[in-house]
Order: sequence, then C-alpha cells, then structure tokens
Amino acid sequence: MRTPGELVAAMRVTGDKISKIDDRIRTIDQELQDLLLAIPNTPLDEVPEGGEEENRTEKIWGDLTTFDFEPLPHWDLGTGLDILDLTRGSKISGSGFSVLKGMGARLQRGLINYFLDVHTGEHGYTEVRVPYLVTREAMVGTGQLPKFEEESYVTTRDDLWLIPTAEVPITNLHKDELLSGMDLPVRYAGYSPCFRREAGAAGKDTRGLLRMHQFDKVELVRYEHPERSREALEELTREAEVLLERLGLHYRRILISSGDLGFSGAMTYDLEAWAPAVGQWLEVSSCTTFTDYQARRANLRFRPSQSEKPMFVHTLNASGLALPRIMAALLESYQERDGSVRLPDVLHPYVGCERLTPE
Repeated sequence: MRTPGELVAAMRVTGDKISKIDDRIRTIDQELQDLLLAIPNTPLDEVPEGGEEENRTEKIWGDLTTFDFEPLPHWDLGTGLDILDLTRGSKISGSGFSVLKGMGARLQRGLINYFLDVHTGEHGYTEVRVPYLVTREAMVGTGQLPKFEEESYVTTRDDLWLIPTAEVPITNLHKDELLSGMDLPVRYAGYSPCFRREAGAAGKDTRGLLRMHQFDKVELVRYEHPERSREALEELTREAEVLLERLGLHYRRILISSGDLGFSGAMTYDLEAWAPAVGQWLEVSSCTTFTDYQARRANLRFRPSQSEKPMFVHTLNASGLALPRIMAALLESYQERDGSVRLPDVLHPYVGCERLTPE
C-alpha cells in the first residue's frame, strides 16, 4: 500500500502528464484551425475553370472616347488643374499616397456623396459609418487573415488592423448574432478609406492614382437567404453598373475564372472602366457572392422561422464604387483640349460646377 507521500508524488506525475497532453491538444487544435482557415471557398459551377486567361467578358457598355487631340493621362491633368499632388503625398507618406486639394478634394467628396445617395435613396441600403481599425478576429471572419497577413497594415501594440476595405467591419456587424428570417435581406452601404500594403508591389500600374496604399471607396454589403443569393449577386452588380452609366463611363463586366477568383469568393463580376489616355481598363468594382463561407467564419446566422433550425446567411459585397480609379477614368474621359475637364450632369449639384478649369 502506498504511503500518502507516494500518492501525492504520483498525483503530481499524473498532473504533469495531463498538462502536457492538454498542451499538445491545444497545439494540434491550433494547427488544425490554421489548416482549415487556409482553405479557400469553392467556386460556383458556372464559374469558368482556369486562370486569368479564362476570365469572360459578359457585357460592354458605352462607346470608346475619342479625341481630336492627344489626351493627357490623369496625373498630368491633375497637376495642370492643381487638384492632385503626388509629390507631396510621397513626401509625407512614401510612394503609393496622394494629396487631393481644392476642386480635386471636392470632386472626390461629391462622388462619395452621390454614390451613397443613390444606394440609400434608390437601392434600399442603410448607411453606416464603421471603425477603420478592427480586431484580428474580424479580419479572419471575412477571410483577409491569415491568407493576406503580409499585405495588411497592423498596429502591433494593440493587434488592431487597418481595414483593407469596409467589407471587414460591415460584414462583422452581426457577428455571433442570430437574426430572424424577417430581418433578411440586410443591406448596408458605407464609405471608408482603405489601406493595403501590397499596392504597387508588382511594379506595374504605379503611376498616378492607379495603385495606392490608401484609397477611398463606398462599399455595399448584403446578408441574403441562401435561396436567393445568386439572384442577389445580379442585383448587386447592377447597382454598381447604374453609377457607371449615369457617369457616362465606358465599362465592361468580367466574369472571373476559378483561378483568378478571390480567396473567399464563390463567384465574382469585376466592373472595369476605360481610361482612354493610359489605354487601360481600370477595375472600379468587384461584385462577389461568398455563399456561406464568411458566415461560417464569423458565425452569421438567421432562423428562417420559429419552427426551423438556424442557418448561415449568405454574404455578398461590391464596391459601389472605388476611388480614385473612378476619378482617373473621369478626368481622362471628359478632358478638353485646353486641359479643362467637363463633369457629368449628375455631379453638378455635388461638386458645385460644370467643369474643372486650370487656374
């Protein structure tokens, strides 16, 4: 028979073994979680298989802008109009940052207000103003982490992340909540600056406003019933297209292939506006259904009815629209021989003038 001292010693040994097993279980659980979080979403059946070369043009709207003079790129137009200062933006913050001033700042503010007015007044969205710093958990919920950790800005002292898009805080608004089926669809529109470390890293499209570390955007986010999320993607895309058409910008809709699809997306349409001076299509909106991928990560659920079990919502989002590429396309498309820029009619009340002219 063991003495009390021997029993105590045996208990300590057993306790140490249990502690080591618990530590090992926690390590394995974390490794499993990391592996699961690294798995991307599954594309819908109608998404073309292949890489970027399999992206499919679904629609082209408007005519190519033609000039009887040599058009200037937007950075030269902006400098001539004294509305864009890339040199001082770089002096303050480094490459990938810009300063808008005078009518340039007013034009961007007018575009943002116009976009929000259309989405809230005509498309049924509720406007929200959200934090620009979010938790790691929020970034994981929408799929930005861990996949894009090296491409994001983080405050190391507090482990708060600068948002790469308002999609992150808006999608997480109802995290860990159980909504009623009567609450759906949920539609939010929000303006925010966006912060991305990877901008310009590939060494392309780095001139002017085409690739920035900080840029502004109006974001649209929807929670939808799974049965109508595919239909909702068409509605969402159309809501972004309406703005491009009212601005009179030549654009195209691209169905993104499986190999070019974003990490969290199940199906995406990119909307690209034509910038005639640089001769490029500029992505100004990416319209995506995530099915229940983000909802599972962020625990976004609803109960269809009192007698039914909770289900995960389907989330969707789109840029509605992204700046400053819209400004680049506008400046280049509406420029005049003398360096002035006409403004689309819909912007006159928002900007307070009909054209931008050199001082």
